[in-house]
Amino acid sequence: ELRSFFEKNKLSSKLIDINNKIESQDFWQDRKSAEKVLKEKKNLDYLINSYKEFELEENDLIEILKLSLSENDKVLIDESFSKLKTLKSKFKKLEIKCFLSNESDTLDSYLEFHAGAGGTESQDWAEMIRRMYMKWASNKDNKCELISEHKGDEAGIKSSTLKIKGSYVYGFLKSESGIHRLVRISPFDSGARRHTSFASVWVYPVIDESINVEILDKDLRIDTYRSSGAGGQHVNTTDSAVRITHVPTKIVVQCQNDRSQHKNKDTCMNMLKARLYEYELKKKEQQLKSSEDSKSEIGWGHQIRSYVLHPYRMVKDNRTNFESSSPDKVLDGEIDEFLESSLYKLND
Repeated sequence: ELRSFFEKNKLSSKLIDINNKIESQDFWQDRKSAEKVLKEKKNLDYLINSYKEFELEENDLIEILKLSLSENDKVLIDESFSKLKTLKSKFKKLEIKCFLSNESDTLDSYLEFHAGAGGTESQDWAEMIRRMYMKWASNKDNKCELISEHKGDEAGIKSSTLKIKGSYVYGFLKSESGIHRLVRISPFDSGARRHTSFASVWVYPVIDESINVEILDKDLRIDTYRSSGAGGQHVNTTDSAVRITHVPTKIVVQCQNDRSQHKNKDTCMNMLKARLYEYELKKKEQQLKSSEDSKSEIGWGHQIRSYVLHPYRMVKDNRTNFESSSPDKVLDGEIDEFLESSLYKLND
C-alpha cells in the first residue's frame, strides 16, 4: 500500500522538481514562496528517506527470518517476529505522514460547534463534544484557545469556536466535520428516559501569511454586540464582540474573547480568511455540497458518528464502520484510531 502511494503521487518526481526550483537563479526573489518550497522539500525528504530506510530494514528482517526458519532457530524466529511487529508500527506512522502531505495539512485548525434541535439536551452534548477535542489536544500537548462561546439557557453551549495549535492539527481533524449523534439516558429528564441528541462540528484550517485570500470590503457586513460569556465588567458592558458576515458565501464568523473590539475584529478577519480558503478547497475537491449547505440540518440521516451510552455502549463511525466499545475513553479525547481510519478512507 505504501509503495503504491509513492508511485501514485510521484513523490520522487516532485522532489526532483523542487530541487530544480531551488537551484534556479530567481528562487529567492519571492521569500515567502521560497520558504514554502523549502518546507515542502523538508517534508518530502523525510518521507522518501524514511521509506528507503523502511525498505532496507524490511529486506534485512525477511532474510533473517528465512534463515531462522530454515534452521528452526526458535529464539531467532521469535526475535524476528518481534522486530517485524515494531517495523509494522513504524510503517503505520510513516503511512499516516504520507496521507498528511497536502499543503494545508500542517496548519493549525479552527473548530466550530453548534447544538442541534432539542434544547438543553443538545446544548449539553455540544459542550461534551467540545471537551472531547480539547482533551485530544491536551493529550497531544497542543494549545487550545477559546475564540467564542454562547452558553445554553440551562447547561452546555449553543455554539462555540476553538482554535487548536499544533503539528498537523488540521490534517488529522479535517475529516471530523459533520453531525455527531448521542444516545443516552438523559440527566435532565426526571423520568430517566432515553434521549437522542445532535451537535455539529466544522473544521477549517488557520491559514498562514503565505496563502493569499482576497476579501472585498463591499462583501462584508460587520456587527458589534455585547459579549454574553464570562468576563470582567468591561467585557460584559460594552459592545466588544464582533460578528462578520461574508455576504456572497453567507459565511459568518464571530469573536468575543478579548476586551478590545479591534482585536476581536482582527481575529474575525483571520477566521474569515480561513473559512474562505477552506470553502475554495472544498470546491476544488468537487464535493457535491459545500460545508454551509450541509449545516442546514443537524439531525437524523446526516450524522458521521454515533456515540451510544444506552442500552449498550459503543461509538461507531458511519463512514468507515470503525467501532470502539469504550465511549468513556473516546469522550476523554482518545480518538486517534477514528482519525486514522478516516485518513485511510480518504486515501483509498
